Amino acid sequence: MALIVHKYGGTSVGTPEKIKDIAQKLKTLKAQGNELVVIVSAMGHTTDELIDLMNKVADSPDHREYDMLISTGEQVSASLMAMALIDIGCPAVSLTGGQAGVVTEDIYKKARIKHIHLDRLKSELKAGKVVIITGFQGIDSKGDIITIGRGGSDTSAVAIAAALKADVCDIYTDVDGVYTTDPRICKTAKKLKYVSYEEMLELASLGAQVLHPRSVECASIYNMVIHLRSSTKDIEGTYIMSPQRIAKEVGKMEKKQAVRGIALDENVAKIGVLKVPDKPGIAAKIFGALATESINVDMIVQSIHSAGALADMAFTVERADLKKAVEVANIVANEVKAEEVVSDADVCKVSLVGIGMVSQPGTAARMFETLSKEKINIQMIATSEIKISCVIKKEQGKRVVQLLHDAFDLDKVS
Repeated sequence: MALIVHKYGGTSVGTPEKIKDIAQKLKTLKAQGNELVVIVSAMGHTTDELIDLMNKVADSPDHREYDMLISTGEQVSASLMAMALIDIGCPAVSLTGGQAGVVTEDIYKKARIKHIHLDRLKSELKAGKVVIITGFQGIDSKGDIITIGRGGSDTSAVAIAAALKADVCDIYTDVDGVYTTDPRICKTAKKLKYVSYEEMLELASLGAQVLHPRSVECASIYNMVIHLRSSTKDIEGTYIMSPQRIAKEVGKMEKKQAVRGIALDENVAKIGVLKVPDKPGIAAKIFGALATESINVDMIVQSIHSAGALADMAFTVERADLKKAVEVANIVANEVKAEEVVSDADVCKVSLVGIGMVSQPGTAARMFETLSKEKINIQMIATSEIKISCVIKKEQGKRVVQLLHDAFDLDKVS
């Protein structure tokens, strides 16, 4: 007998027929003697529809009431799944995050999970029931319903699997695994059998939308294996695990190819603050003001200006934050007597990711040579031990992904 944790995304439970199909699969697994815990997202576009409804009744929605409203989508999915199971003779119970013992920080809309009380979960499993839990939510110290951010159902599933000490957390979605890049962009993209936590975290944060970054971070902390797989095809997907565990599965890590994946992020915009005084404290003022407005800054480049004790500063933000970020940057620019603030929403970010880059030099040179041959201008560059990111014109993004996929022979990655 095994303890199995499944998570089903919004598209996987998007219709009554899909819910009934999943219920049949769960019943089969239960009949084999397994204990089952299932985390579900809201059906289809329910969350977006609730947000749209909210915006029609309030210009500035209260954060507590936002969480009360948005959490209902997962409750619908969980109760319907439990009903479908009970209807076919399989005992089941649906629980909200709070009922399942998920306790979060006292922060509305984007709290982190603090701990999970397992008493209710264990008692329901002991009673022979399939336990269906709403993802994306928990309760705070006051007992209020709290959500943990968009995409948080992945994080809920990993955290619950870790708390229950499950061997693996199966995350079912509308894709059948992690590919070397988006197969809709590159026809030769190849599905990866294994991806390290570090690589997946970079890919998820750089634009690959198959997993929420916080779920990967949580899995890494608790060494929980994630199996990302298709909800419609009964095939093996991609295992996200530690490099050490991958090494045991496939052999020595030294054989690993330097680049394992390419991510394209079209949800970026570039801002430049020109001719700022080149002295201590200026960067702190600019980025401190942006942080106060909860605007996340990604790539940052500062260059000395030819005019002397001046510098140009460029950085990227999410496109949705561009207008507000420019307003904030203009306020600070006036305070520090910078010349002007410029912005560009017609950009994208292309990133190479792979833990093999650490021990294999020359990756950046090949990337830049590939773009140079095609006369593609690189506007910004950022690097780490396992990634290289470039900002280029948005219209060139998909073509660059294909060029780099070919240049690094990613169709041969295992």
